[in-house]
Amino acid sequence: MLPSTASADQWHEVRRSGIGGSDVAAILGLDKYRGPRHVFEAKHGRDIEGDSEAMEFGRELEDVIARTFSRRANVPIVTPPGTLVHNSQAWMLANVDRYALDETGAVVAPVECKNRSEYQADDWEDGVPDSPAIQAHWYMAVGGWEYAWVAALIGGNRLRYHRLERDEELIGYLTETCGSWYQRHVVDGFPPPADGLEATKELLGRLWTAKPEDIVEVDRARAEELRTERLRLKGQIEALETALITVENEMRLFNGESEVAKVGKSVAWSWKQNGNFSPKRFREAHPGLAAELTTLVEALDMDRLKAEHPAIYTEFRARVLRVPAKEL
Repeated sequence: MLPSTASADQWHEVRRSGIGGSDVAAILGLDKYRGPRHVFEAKHGRDIEGDSEAMEFGRELEDVIARTFSRRANVPIVTPPGTLVHNSQAWMLANVDRYALDETGAVVAPVECKNRSEYQADDWEDGVPDSPAIQAHWYMAVGGWEYAWVAALIGGNRLRYHRLERDEELIGYLTETCGSWYQRHVVDGFPPPADGLEATKELLGRLWTAKPEDIVEVDRARAEELRTERLRLKGQIEALETALITVENEMRLFNGESEVAKVGKSVAWSWKQNGNFSPKRFREAHPGLAAELTTLVEALDMDRLKAEHPAIYTEFRARVLRVPAKEL
């Protein structure tokens, strides 16, 4: 166990030495904010994710969530002394938010605290979503507990909490999968393959600084394979988008001037005038009112930045993947 008094450097070193609860869902591709590549980079000392405002507020609210859960669920809690390490698998780590105690003061379960937005409220009504549920099971695996608590503050004003019972089959799967992943990608050092997460796309855009003069040579067969598959998928996407618009336009034809379409007392769909505002059409239709309501706002002078500080301008530009239509 790493004590809570350990330095930040010691804590980061221990985190890099194994797989923690927050890593598991990312490794499995079930965390929309992090993927396998994020975990790989962090374990090799290249953690470029940084600390977001949401993460900062999550830490600040953790004690509030824990105390409220303890009071409402009538479950005594205590702050853990530090990082837990599995008895026989030293790469299995756990940084538990709180311990749940029984009437004798013995630790009987981990408590995981989450701060979630109102947009995720539905995910918590009937149970614990996949990512925190997996994290809780990882803690049960590391600590040997039979159950775990997960408490979530929703939208800043509602608490939801659930008790999860130990699932041996799931724990076995997590241990085997993460153990193999840890061996190949952390111990052996092989980077994980590409995945379809938007978070990975954003990470890859920040992982390297582009060097315009550098060229990477790609095997012709592999390049043609990737280009062909990309072209095939784009064709499927375009066909599906056309089919979707066709169905939605048929719905719009049913509505005409009506906002809501019903089947009996049930709403089938709605077509309300509550979407994005069109400044262009508004200015054309009401130029006088538009001028009256137009205000000056602060804005970066991008042309000047590009001209006077080209290196800095380039540093903050996104990398764009473009594939020429011409055959190789």
